[in-house]
Amino acid sequence: MRNHLVAYTAVDVQPFGSAFGRDEVAVIPDSIERTIVINASVERVWSVLTEPAFLGEWFGNGEPVKIDLRPGGLLLFDHGVHGVIPARVETVEPPHTFSWRWSQGAAGEEPTDSNATLVEFTLIADEASAGTRLTMTESGFARLGLPVDEAADRHRANSLNWPGKLDRLRTQCEHIQA
Repeated sequence: MRNHLVAYTAVDVQPFGSAFGRDEVAVIPDSIERTIVINASVERVWSVLTEPAFLGEWFGNGEPVKIDLRPGGLLLFDHGVHGVIPARVETVEPPHTFSWRWSQGAAGEEPTDSNATLVEFTLIADEASAGTRLTMTESGFARLGLPVDEAADRHRANSLNWPGKLDRLRTQCEHIQA
């Protein structure tokens, strides 16, 4: 019996490479999705999501990030002991959609198609709460050019880190002065 590595997305399951001669099948989830409701306007959430000082507070180590807020622009996150992590801005559609592609390789490594995941934020007004519904999706783990175990570890680590980052984002949005 041949073994296959498979990756799955929300839509389907596909072969992902060749067998390593083991009896198990390795599965790499392709994406992470989290949705939160923030007690703040879409415009305020957009500001906290994209402005250098705010973005550095909730996502980085507290220092303002360097960001060229346009598709193709460079975004630099200082993650302290983990180093500076570069990203490329993919989408900027104020105040509803913002995305970047960042490397899952070594710190300082530029994002490419084979080493990066896409992080996308979608903001919509939440009628029930009079706030904002933010959905964050990070995708592309199954297509990383990393060993299967390492790609799965990146997915696991990022899955564990997003709730804390989104909580900091929510707190920042709800407590800044209007």
